[in-house]
Amino acid sequence: MPEPSETFDAGMSRWQDLRNAPWGRLRYGQAEANLARHLGEAPLRVLDLGGGDGADAIRLARSGHRVSIVDYSAEMLAGAEQEFAAAGLSDRLTVQQADVDGFTSAETFDLVLCHNLIQYSPDPAATLATAAAALRPGGLLSVIAINKHAIPLRKATMELDPAAGLAAVDAEQARAGTFETNLRPYTAGQVLEWLAPLGHRAEGHYGIRAVSDLINDNERKHDPAFFADLERLELRLADLMPYPLIARFFHLVSRALDNRR
Repeated sequence: MPEPSETFDAGMSRWQDLRNAPWGRLRYGQAEANLARHLGEAPLRVLDLGGGDGADAIRLARSGHRVSIVDYSAEMLAGAEQEFAAAGLSDRLTVQQADVDGFTSAETFDLVLCHNLIQYSPDPAATLATAAAALRPGGLLSVIAINKHAIPLRKATMELDPAAGLAAVDAEQARAGTFETNLRPYTAGQVLEWLAPLGHRAEGHYGIRAVSDLINDNERKHDPAFFADLERLELRLADLMPYPLIARFFHLVSRALDNRR
């Protein structure tokens, strides 16, 4: 069986296609817009755990923040370095090849990203504890993950397979096609339960791609006018209940309280 890093490295080409596709642009654009509601003007020290090739990180660097990416894939990290260099932002990036499990940092950060990570973790609560431990008191934690509630809807609409949707309601695992590996989806409520004992207060609950993943016509999404309308709709629904509960991804932003022990 291949090592996890080999599985992820083998999916690099598919990953780049996904990033550049309309649904990929929606994912990163919405995450950036959600985070912007919580960030001030001052430059921040950002830790991106499992940050891969820096798709989230480079958007923060363009806004003046300094980012450290931790990932176990050397190929992903090399991709991040190349993209930052091409953008003239190498001075705002540091990378470290390491497994997130067991990761510790001598410094603390203003913002820690835990994006699309916990669904691959054997112990998501421990992964969140690792992320929280790297935060300064008062710092922000951003968690994005595939939403378990969205999977049956997506299978019945995008894949036109209601039988698979029914099976997904109670399934504990799902398949990640990009990296050809299994993942375990969760809900925002589960993550909030894990964050509470870490001394975190929820400050934002957003949905990402509440509509796009229900539209069974990917060609239309490549049309600039259609995409612009879709993007405006997604941004409007991002924090408007009940849409965050059924979106493809949930996005939680929480703050580390000063009285953590």
